[in-house]
Amino acid sequence: MDWIQRSDRLKQLPPYLFMEIDRLKAEVQAKGVDIIDLGVGDPDLPTPAPILDRLTQAAREPKNHRYPSYSGMNDFRRAVAGWYRQRFGVALDPDSEVVTLIGSKEGIAHFPLAFINPGDLALVPSPGYPVYYTGVLFAGGHSHFLPLFRENGFLPDLSLLSQETANQAKLLYINYPNNPTAAVAGRDFFENVVQFAREHRIMVCHDAAYSEISYDGYRPMSFLEIPGAKDIGLEFHSLSKTYNMTGWRIGFAVGNKELIGGLSQVKSNIDSGAAQAIQWAGIEALNGPQDGLERLRKVYQARRDLMIQGLRSIGLKVEPPKATFYLWIEVPPGYNSTRTTLHLLQQAGIVTTPGNGFGDPGEGYFRISLTVPEERLEEAVARLKKVGF
Repeated sequence: MDWIQRSDRLKQLPPYLFMEIDRLKAEVQAKGVDIIDLGVGDPDLPTPAPILDRLTQAAREPKNHRYPSYSGMNDFRRAVAGWYRQRFGVALDPDSEVVTLIGSKEGIAHFPLAFINPGDLALVPSPGYPVYYTGVLFAGGHSHFLPLFRENGFLPDLSLLSQETANQAKLLYINYPNNPTAAVAGRDFFENVVQFAREHRIMVCHDAAYSEISYDGYRPMSFLEIPGAKDIGLEFHSLSKTYNMTGWRIGFAVGNKELIGGLSQVKSNIDSGAAQAIQWAGIEALNGPQDGLERLRKVYQARRDLMIQGLRSIGLKVEPPKATFYLWIEVPPGYNSTRTTLHLLQQAGIVTTPGNGFGDPGEGYFRISLTVPEERLEEAVARLKKVGF
């Protein structure tokens, strides 16, 4: 049936990075290899019991079996606003400045449909989460990539943009703590972003999914803490990493009411909202005791330290991150990103992610996720030492 043709927008897409990794992993597994998967950032730790108990209870209540509100339950949006005030000191109107998402990925992908017209320009970090680019593409827009380099702390240098590009841009994506580089940003950077966005009339989307995974006493800030940020931007957040709820698909966006309203309008025409039982689980997560977060950070910090020591012992260059559960590692001499990850998969049965899969400036690096138990990380280090480079 040669008359069945995929749309031009799909033809423009590169293979989705993690689908390609899954394909390669399956090939190696078919040979009977014991795979250690350090690729996708999917927490291995269970969702805390109180959250599961509330989910189970809510799932049995008939009122939660019906269509939910498009923008999210009032109780959930109030819980989000309360959490933001307590965690960041940011005041939000739960009725107009909060929208519930079916995971932050969904909201990030749908946001451009509300504000990007065909031919409009967005500023997208590279290396970066692939969904920033694909969301803009699906809306008919174009992406101007902002390279992230180690010498600049993996922060985009907005001063390098020409006046023409800055004035044409309608949307800027930023993401700190950062995936994949694990870099963090401070107040000076966010203040510069707000000033830049106001000057050039640009909307800002900050992806803050990793704000609660941090180490050594460091606490990432919210972009919305900066005066004026709410005038020009919004922030995406997820319960996935913070509360080990990746499979439940629950997140939210907060910030400028016009931006939230546009995203809500798109969602009301595309989906029917997040399941209410899952929103009740989210309320329990946000309103309940937060002491489990410190235990979570200690688990990841122990894994981080173990892998940093192991990687350095075989001569790989890597800096201990202040946040996220990722390590951004320089490839060894004589290797590129793809060759490194193929070597590790085929020779050691270890799945990692090539840096260039997140964008061309990611060439020369590969990413490791710390979302497996310590004993598996120890096994990974032992295999690395055995196969070498």
